[in-house]
Amino acid sequence: MTTSHPAPSVAPRALIHHTGFWYFPVAFVARLPFAMMTVGVLALVVSARGSVALGGLTSAAVGIGVVVAGPVLGDLADRFGQSRVLVPTGIANGLLLALFPVVVASPAADGILLAAAVAIGLTGPQTAAMSRSRVMALIGARIPAERRERTFSRAMAYESAADETAFVIGPFVVGVLAAVIAPWAPIAAASVLSFVFVTAFALHPTGRVVPVAAERGAMAPARELLRPRMLMLVVAVFGVGAFFGSTLTSLTAFMEARGAPEAGALLYGVMGVGSAVLALAVAVLPARFALRWRLVVFAILLFASAGAYSVGGSVLTVTVVLCLMGIGVGPSLVTLFSLAGHRAPAGRTATTMTLLASALTLAQALSSAVTGAVAERESVETAMLFPAAAALIVLAMAALNAVHARRWDATRQPSIG
Repeated sequence: MTTSHPAPSVAPRALIHHTGFWYFPVAFVARLPFAMMTVGVLALVVSARGSVALGGLTSAAVGIGVVVAGPVLGDLADRFGQSRVLVPTGIANGLLLALFPVVVASPAADGILLAAAVAIGLTGPQTAAMSRSRVMALIGARIPAERRERTFSRAMAYESAADETAFVIGPFVVGVLAAVIAPWAPIAAASVLSFVFVTAFALHPTGRVVPVAAERGAMAPARELLRPRMLMLVVAVFGVGAFFGSTLTSLTAFMEARGAPEAGALLYGVMGVGSAVLALAVAVLPARFALRWRLVVFAILLFASAGAYSVGGSVLTVTVVLCLMGIGVGPSLVTLFSLAGHRAPAGRTATTMTLLASALTLAQALSSAVTGAVAERESVETAMLFPAAAALIVLAMAALNAVHARRWDATRQPSIG
């Protein structure tokens, strides 16, 4: 008589097994051209043309191109697949970045310079949004249901931390290359990174996991993106972008008044690194701490710390307050993208993520311009009120979400499943 033995249980595999080890490093480096090009364009134009105003305008033109193209590229990726969109976009972006120093050094009119900057923005590779879309698809397709929510939370925490780290490292790399080599060097480096790493990301096997429209059937109509449950996320992310832009600009003005304007970016990095670390820490929060309450708690912390920042004081005081602001803003951004992952209309994950990324970029550009003008024409103290105003937008949207989230999410299945 033979006795049957139960088949040995197979331990569920981690997400990195399904992505492959090199996916996350490649996806991170592929974010850097996006993080470098706005600051790199600004530094190059100011150096070559000798006009801060033209440099700021050219940098803003890049941002406008990014905002206009973002949702369009996301929609195309949802319809036809990421590789078909990212490969030509990355190549075009690399070529335009490579040509930009030539345009700046030529006697071309300012209008041509601005047009070239807009073109760079229009071809800006939306790597971060596409990476979130891929990871969500992998979790839904390959991770067991009982582990899906925890894996999703950790993945969104990592993605947000990677974004913030890239936006801290990107400007730092621009500064180092411009100082050590030449002002054109950061743009040349961004061009090479776009050619190599954006293309590598585009062709990575994970891109085939995200189903295109023909494979999954009908996409949700575009009007689903205009529902209140989605619009409040866009407005909240806009508030976070405004917070980032106004903080950096007002902090630079604050340090300029003390004779060390270059230290503004260094102090901002303190907040950025802390924000990235706390974004990762969100992954260990218990599942019973619901997303709607997380957003409220971290938005309150963000608003309170931004209020303390507006008072100013010594450099030491501002540095301590910046650390507290990082604790609030990193987890807030993670929570907003997590909510977006759950609420993204069917077949429109990439569109949703690029829409939020565009809102973040637009808000950073607008708030930087407005805050800088106020600091110059009114006072630094007035400019330092702007981060609190931006945090108030996030808090208002958090409160709105807390009131309506149960109804908004009652009949919806998470997009990851």
